[in-house]
Amino acid sequence: METPTEVLGPDGPLASRVPGFVPRDGQQAMAERIARTIADGGRLVAESGTGTGKTFAYLVPALLSGARVVISTGTRNLQDQLFHKDLPLVREALGRPVRSALLKGRSNYLCLHRLEIARDGAEPVMADRLARLADFARNDADGDIAGVTDIPEGDPVWPRVTSTTDNCLGTRCDYYDKCFVNRARREALGAELLVINHHLFFADLVLREDGFGRLLPGVDAVIFDEAHQLPGVATTYFGSTLSANQLLALCRDAIHENLREKSGIANFGPQVEGLRKAIRDFRLVLGDPRRAPLESLGGNAEFRSALETLSEHLHAVTGLLDAAESHGEGLAQCARRASEYQDRLAVITGEDSFEQVRWLEVTPHGFMLHVTPLDTAPAFRGCLDEQPGAWIFTSATLAVDRRFDHFSMRLGLEDADTELWESPFDYPQQALLYLPPGLPQPSHPAYTEKVVAAALPVLRASGGRAFFLFTSHRALRAAAQMLDDGEFNLLVQGEAPRAELVERFRVADRAVLLGTASFWEGIDVRGEALSCVIIDKLPFEAPSDPVLRARGAALEQAGINPFRAYQLPNAVIALKQGVGRLIRDVSDRGVMVLCDPRLKSANYGRIFLDSLPPMRRTAELGEVEAFFDA
Repeated sequence: METPTEVLGPDGPLASRVPGFVPRDGQQAMAERIARTIADGGRLVAESGTGTGKTFAYLVPALLSGARVVISTGTRNLQDQLFHKDLPLVREALGRPVRSALLKGRSNYLCLHRLEIARDGAEPVMADRLARLADFARNDADGDIAGVTDIPEGDPVWPRVTSTTDNCLGTRCDYYDKCFVNRARREALGAELLVINHHLFFADLVLREDGFGRLLPGVDAVIFDEAHQLPGVATTYFGSTLSANQLLALCRDAIHENLREKSGIANFGPQVEGLRKAIRDFRLVLGDPRRAPLESLGGNAEFRSALETLSEHLHAVTGLLDAAESHGEGLAQCARRASEYQDRLAVITGEDSFEQVRWLEVTPHGFMLHVTPLDTAPAFRGCLDEQPGAWIFTSATLAVDRRFDHFSMRLGLEDADTELWESPFDYPQQALLYLPPGLPQPSHPAYTEKVVAAALPVLRASGGRAFFLFTSHRALRAAAQMLDDGEFNLLVQGEAPRAELVERFRVADRAVLLGTASFWEGIDVRGEALSCVIIDKLPFEAPSDPVLRARGAALEQAGINPFRAYQLPNAVIALKQGVGRLIRDVSDRGVMVLCDPRLKSANYGRIFLDSLPPMRRTAELGEVEAFFDA
């Protein structure tokens, strides 16, 4: 049998099938290490620098092993690319007819029951979209809404025609046998290689949904790509959330189901409308968008009164639905949801404890109430201990100053093996790191203005072709106003979906794309289209963030410096992601501009710089201009 090194070598099957394929020592070493882990079991934490080719480095040993493997990705886009592009290519090259399946969360599939409900009570403005979706459901084999290209991703129609764990009717649904989610899960149960994403993985671990809960016990190996995202996802799923959207969707569904199933209960509509008004009134009391600990609002009488009113109306609607549930499964499901939301509200607004933090997030049109564990490592480690076999965690950004302590500690992987493979790119020749001199501290009121002034000559030298990345929406908006004079083709986050903005960027002349967090990772623009990346400041989390403050207090009580142990490593990993947008291929060239003066003035600046690829550094604008002239 061929070894991973032979498959990935100069005479291997991939060399003749992949255009531009170049054998890489790091890729071969990584593939051999993963093959041993799959064969022997255990846990491996592995960083592979940009350009190592980690996708093939784990696909090849996974397919050669004959084991049953789950691959979990960070995003749905990567999930689709892996399943529809990379996996078929490697499978064909190896000549191995491995049964594979793609499984996404239920909100990615049309729900036939909810589509029917939506069409029954459709407003005229939505009728056309719903008719198109009905045609799609009749003609599409898998019901994956990624195949609907003429309705935007954020369109309000989607929550109406997809299901959640809360509102799914399960085996009681009239469409159970035709359900797209069930069809995908049946295929997943028979697959030798299954591609999922991190959110679905944790939904299975925590929620234990029927159907998917039977998958993991039969798996020999789990491979996490983009594993740096796991601690954040784990925090979400090991906690609890109740949102305005969930409550309003309950109101909407209760009204629709009552019209369909005709409970005949007096005052049903007015009672539900009372809850809807209480939700909106509660949002008004919360004021401007922000994140804050719930305890900080405990002394606000208006807040306490609005919360009590919300709780009372939710309790009343729960009782109403309990009385109506015998009239049909739709109303029975609404009753179960209302009871679950009532329980969640009681937990989230209950007594504080040292192990978790209760907080709220206020958005422009809604709110989310959270209870979040401060340490997810014990829960995650417990899940891994229940499942023998191989566990592999890989990303281009896991190490901080070449150490994996931070990532491993957050997931309880202190005893895992670790490996680091450097990027094969020639960073000293391909890239230049520019640290603009003379910038004030980021706390200065004119900081963004000074950053834009420092960036302008670089953008002129590069002819645009730049990502301008920010740590806050406020700074992004201010910079967009300063640059909006027609000199560059500005593409600003929020003006169009992310994928559309990136595609426009690839083809536009003198393009400058302005983005925040979601543009720091998961974007691959190769060639001259992207020749410059500018980052406004080091991506530390906001000191006012309630979860950060609670974690910091817990670490301090344990005698640990929260800045060094938590905030600093998180910021280093985030910066590595942003810097990783610049050089994506062996022929790429570009300038990386880091504007934060703390890289030189603060004693922790060295940790950031030492964690980045070995680019030549300069503080001279003339060197930047000469680099582009060359």
